[in-house]
This record gives sequence, C-alpha cells and structure tokens, in this order.
Amino acid sequence: MPTVFRPDIDPVGNSLVLSSLVAMLPLLTIFVTLGALRWKAHWAGLAALAVAILVAVLPFGMPADLALLSATEGAVFGLFPIMWIVFGAIVLYQITVVSGRFEDLRASFHLISDDPRVQAIIIAFCFGGLLEALAGFGAPVAITGVMLMALGFAPLRAAAVVLLANTAPVAFGAVGTPIITAGRLTGIPYQEIGAYVGHQTPIIAFIVPLLLVFLVDGWRGVRQTWPVALVVGIAFAIAQWFAATYMTVELTDIVASLVGLAAAVILLRFWSPEGKDAAHESLAAEREKELATVGPDGSPVGGSAGTDADDAQAGDPAHTSRAELEERARSLTPGRIGMALLPYLLVIAVFAAAKLVTPITDWLAGTDRKIPWPGLDGEVLNHAGKPNSSTVYNFQWLSSPGTLLILCSLVVAMIYKVSLGAWAKEFAGSAVKLRFAFLTVASVLALAYVMNLSGQTITIGTWIAGTGAAFAFLSPILGWLGTAVTGSDTSANALFATLQQTAGQQAGIDPTLLVAGNTSGGVVGKMISPQNLTIAATAVGLLGRESDIFRRVVLWSIGLVAVMCLLVGLQSTVLSWMLP
Repeated sequence: MPTVFRPDIDPVGNSLVLSSLVAMLPLLTIFVTLGALRWKAHWAGLAALAVAILVAVLPFGMPADLALLSATEGAVFGLFPIMWIVFGAIVLYQITVVSGRFEDLRASFHLISDDPRVQAIIIAFCFGGLLEALAGFGAPVAITGVMLMALGFAPLRAAAVVLLANTAPVAFGAVGTPIITAGRLTGIPYQEIGAYVGHQTPIIAFIVPLLLVFLVDGWRGVRQTWPVALVVGIAFAIAQWFAATYMTVELTDIVASLVGLAAAVILLRFWSPEGKDAAHESLAAEREKELATVGPDGSPVGGSAGTDADDAQAGDPAHTSRAELEERARSLTPGRIGMALLPYLLVIAVFAAAKLVTPITDWLAGTDRKIPWPGLDGEVLNHAGKPNSSTVYNFQWLSSPGTLLILCSLVVAMIYKVSLGAWAKEFAGSAVKLRFAFLTVASVLALAYVMNLSGQTITIGTWIAGTGAAFAFLSPILGWLGTAVTGSDTSANALFATLQQTAGQQAGIDPTLLVAGNTSGGVVGKMISPQNLTIAATAVGLLGRESDIFRRVVLWSIGLVAVMCLLVGLQSTVLSWMLP
C-alpha cells in the first residue's frame, strides 16, 4: 500500500520563498503562453498542467499516480458541472435562434435603448448580474456574450465587455455560494462575511458601468453616457450594500440586478444619450474588420478573408441592418415581447425555485451522488494532516445548473414549436462547436486540482500571508489568484478562506475582513481565468483566440484588484468605520 501523501508547505531547501516561486511555475506557464506567446487556450492549459504535475512529483514529492489521479478528477469536474452549464446555456440560446424568436429579443432590448453603450450596461451588467445571481459558473458570460454579438458588437469587444461586467456580482453569485462556502470552512457566520463583502464589492459595482461604456466607445462614450452609467452603478451598489447588510446573501445580487435595471429603464424614459449613430458606425466598422479575419468557426483565415467573412455573417443573427431592427421593434406586440423573453424568464423562475424554495432545493440536493475518487480518496491529506475532502466528487446529475438549463431548452423548444429532431441537432452541433472549450476547461481544472492537492496553492498562500500587518493590503491577491486559476470564487474561498482567517488571527487583523477580502479579490480574477476566457471566446465565435481576449482584459483585472487591495488595507486601519 502506498504511503498517504501529506503536502509539505516548504519542500524546497527550507525556503518558503523559493518553494513558492517553484509552486508558481504552472501559473507563470499559463500566463506567459496565453499573454506573451499567444497560444491557443487548450495548448496553454495542457502545457501548464504538465508543469504542475512535474512540480507536484519532483519538488513537492507527490507520488506520480496520485498527481495523475488528481488531474483526472479535476478534468471531470471541469467537464461536469462547469462546461455542462456553459453547454446548457449555448443549447438554450441556439433554440431561440432557430425558432426566430431571438430577433424579437434583440428588438425588445432595442425598445429600451438603441444605443449600444447603454445596451452593454443593461445586458452585460444588469441582466448578466441576474444570471450570475442564479446560475453563475460561466452562464452569464455565455448568454450575454451571444446577445451582444447579436446586437452588432465586434467579437473581441463583446468578449471584453461581458468579462468585465461579470465581476461585481460574482461574490454573491449562484445564490451566495462563494460566501456560504467561506462561512462553512471558517465557522464565521456567512451572513457576517456577506455583510463585509457588501461593504467592498459595491465599490467595483459603482465603477464597472463607467468602464463598460469606455470599453464600448472610449472617452466619447463616457462623456455622452455617464448619467446612465452613474445611475445604474449607484443603484446597483446601494442595493447590493443594503441587501448584503440587512437582508440575505442569497438574494443580494437578485435585488441589486433588478434595482439597477429598473433605474436604467426609469432614467431612459426621460433622457437619452447623444452620439448613438457614431457609436453604431464605429462598432459596425470594427465588426466588419474583425469578421474579415475570422472564419465561420472562429479561427483566423488567410487570403480569401472576404468570402469567409461573408459566410460568417450569413449565419449570424446580428447580420441585420439597423433599419430592419427598428422596423421589427416597431412591429412588436406585448405577446411577442413576452415570448421573446420567455426563455430567460423561465431560467430565472426555475433557478429561483431550485435555489430558494427549500423543499425543492432539498429534493434536488438529495439526487446528488458523492463519489470517492478511486485511488485518490483517503490517500491525500491536507496540510493540517486531515483527509482532503476534495477527493470526493459530487455528481450533480439533476441539481446542476447545466441540467436545469437543458430542461429549460426542452420546454422552450416545445413552446416555440421546435421539433425534437431540431433540438437534438442543435444539441449535437453545440457539442461539436465546444469541443476545444471542453478540452481547455478540463485541462485548467486538472491543473487546479493538481496544484491544490499537492500543496502548491497553499504554499503560495502561506508565503503571501507571512507579511504580518501588511497582509491586509495583500489578502485580495490570494482570492484573485485562486479565481484566476480555477475560474470560480467559490473555489478560491475553498482554497484560502481558512488561511486568511488564520493569518488574521496571527497578525491581529479582523479575520472576517480578510475572508471577505479573499472573496472580493476573487471577483476581479474571474475575467482572466482560462476557463472564463474560453467561455467568452466560444460565445462570440473566437475559440482559439483566448490570448487576444486575455490581453484585452488583463490590465483591467490588475487595476481592479489593486483598488480592492487598497480598500481592504485601509478598512483594516483608517477606514474601519466602513465595516458593519
């Protein structure tokens, strides 16, 4: 029988600094291959996975079979439930397209505002925040990405917008799962952690709408649309603060998203921004230029770019003139608007019932199957010497958001009179389209599991936590790194929440503040996670060009985590009055 493996927090030369630098090699690999070498995401993920396995086996002393088994569990988790959720969202979208109802949905948003800068706020931030509140795990990026493309956005710009928008709501996403997870691990009441987070992430919520209009139309967009960006940002931020402090974390983002959307609708009844025609022309020119370099499958094309671009546009629901869109919007009836919104209203209703109605939640949870991973469970301890719970795989065959999305797509297909054969064709076609996304996310989650179970992640975290009182300024970086690697703020809390708590107790800093800082730092790491980059690339038809998207958003992510570091550090001292 092999010896049970217990990670050594400092395996390299009795130097925590050196051990941490070695442990960072897999992260360095993925950032360099994506950002500098511009590899395709699945190759970058596989290369980083190989480095992680080598680091786990050689300096960290993990038996090779356990390292490989860790990778297999992570890969399966990446496919189910993570990519299963994205797959379900894409299938649902495809049903709306083949039914013809998606054109009515475009026209419905056009009725609220035909300004693309405002549409970015309404769809990516408000509607995406609502999807994050209910489903999370990439579904908002997948759904809002295709919606912005259908409204005429250029692929790279659409991807950057939805990734940046999917920040402020993340801490309370999937009905508060990241915060609830932190509470369970640390023993701190999760409502208390949520209240602290509710005094941090609203700062991001306030900023993001302004950043979105800047991404869409530069400084001109900010000058012309700042009132709606400011109103939505303030409304979302105040609602998020209020709900997190005085209501419940499960409902926080639902309340904030609806309040932000309502504020936008009310303001737009009395005011409309200037410059929408120039913004449309700019986006159209950019879109035409990008489509000239992208084939129908999202891959770069060569000399005959024009033909490929025409082919890409021919099957694209956004290949419609503004005049046609305006004519359709004028012809809409309340019934057609309701039918166009039906898929997403159904998703909201189903997820609200699944997450908030206790009997349904309990029944769905009862269908989950806990599977001790063969050869791995019981063979790996955590740093404290206790059995590592990550070696038990939770097979959520019915309760997974992906399964609920697939069921919603079937219901929508029946209502829209899409045949079962046509639904099956879209199901199979989506699977083929996502094949490289499946490989990318499987490799990235395999990387995360190898790093976690071998001790690489906790080594990096312990090194950063050893900075004493200054750690308050650095604590969000751990959440940022954890989410960047795993693509999940929940996973980042699972990795570092207890470490944050212990570091706070040792340094004389409020542990709840640091655990909240871990959560808040994670929200801005999600936009650069390879998992989310792949989801965004798939949604906008740029699969294989994740490195281009990464370069568009990485500086925004770094800038926002710097803001969060400064805020949490000051909240530990001169801004302590901000805390509940």
